[in-house]
Amino acid sequence: MTAKTKVAIIGSGNIGTDLMIKIMRLSQVLEMAAFVGVDPQSDGLQRAERMGVAVTSDGIDGLVALPVFADIAIVFDATSAGAHEKHDRILREYGKIVIDLTPAAIGPFTIPAVNGTANLHETNLNMVTCGGQATIPIVAAVNRISPVIYGEIVASIASKSAGPGTRSNIDEFTETTSQAIEKVGGARRGKAIIVLNPAEPPLIMRDTVYCLVGEDADFAAIEASILQMVEEVQSYVPGYRLKQAVQFETIGGNAPLHIPEMAGDFIGAKVSVFLEVEGAAHYLPAYAGNLDIMTSAALKTAERIAQLQAGRITI
Repeated sequence: MTAKTKVAIIGSGNIGTDLMIKIMRLSQVLEMAAFVGVDPQSDGLQRAERMGVAVTSDGIDGLVALPVFADIAIVFDATSAGAHEKHDRILREYGKIVIDLTPAAIGPFTIPAVNGTANLHETNLNMVTCGGQATIPIVAAVNRISPVIYGEIVASIASKSAGPGTRSNIDEFTETTSQAIEKVGGARRGKAIIVLNPAEPPLIMRDTVYCLVGEDADFAAIEASILQMVEEVQSYVPGYRLKQAVQFETIGGNAPLHIPEMAGDFIGAKVSVFLEVEGAAHYLPAYAGNLDIMTSAALKTAERIAQLQAGRITI
């Protein structure tokens, strides 16, 4: 049996803990070697220790000092955009591959269903944001049929699923996701909005995608492309699904659409897609689909890197 690739996770909050459990339960190619935090009383660190994973509450310095550090090939960073800059600098010095689950965007944006094999040789890969992982595949699906002139997404997540790291990254979330809508999704202009929903009981993650396309857009082809993309995302995020049928609206010259981010009035067609993401409940309950899609995407990416290095796949 081929040896598994050893990995570490920095960040013992919701995202880091969910990712750790996924790796240990699901992965045939990755091995949890170290779990890193700064609060020795955090549930994530205590859970990792009970599961037999090497732990440290001394942050990145503690990780470097662990005996197993030399054998670790891939490090996931699930902290904050600000902290990631320091972590990336140190980890690069030691030749580690870094998968960034913060909105720092030091490395190229990576979304498994869209450009999942394009960046596997990079030393730092950025997983955009939970909203980006959920919605940008849809923008890309529309764009491959008809150029997206403007793409806007709204990600609504349960407030209880947003830990301190997520809350401290709200501004970076909107900026990073907007950039990725353009760079990965292919939209000429992108905009992202996040909503932390305090409803009780907590509501499942919901995402809305609006794409403006030209007057000659083929609605049937766009819908088929979207359905194909949904299946692709479902291959690694089973709880990802359309909430209702794809909606199309023709916008004529008698009532053009004015969007402040665009120059002039828009005439063409609007594509509206409504999604929901149910989590696998590996750590938080199923409403936390925002955790599930982010950690599932990171896991898929790391497994591809490990398989590439082992010669099991080619790109």
